[in-house]
Amino acid sequence: MEFADTPAPPYYVAVITVRRTASTDGYAEAADRMHELARSQPGFLGMEWVSSGDGQTGITASYWTDAQAIAAWKAQVDHVAIQHVGQERWYEAYTIRIARVERDYNWQRAAD
Repeated sequence: MEFADTPAPPYYVAVITVRRTASTDGYAEAADRMHELARSQPGFLGMEWVSSGDGQTGITASYWTDAQAIAAWKAQVDHVAIQHVGQERWYEAYTIRIARVERDYNWQRAAD
């Protein structure tokens, strides 16, 4: 996974933490499609995600210029449709958190 290349703060983050069902039918394709769709949305800055080894839990962070861009993404028609499919098929539970990033820090090991 590559880290999102975010600008200097402030910017916003939407974090979804999920607990998945056993169903995997179409999930990877839908996730790829939503990533591509998010990338085309005004205000999108980047995305990072991780999942447990068994794929039953995961966290996705998407970064946005402002809260309005996140609201527009939440209301985007294809995204709304896939949210309903996720509730019916792929998710046992999820939590979404929206936050303004005030500071960020990074570190990287020096190349040999």
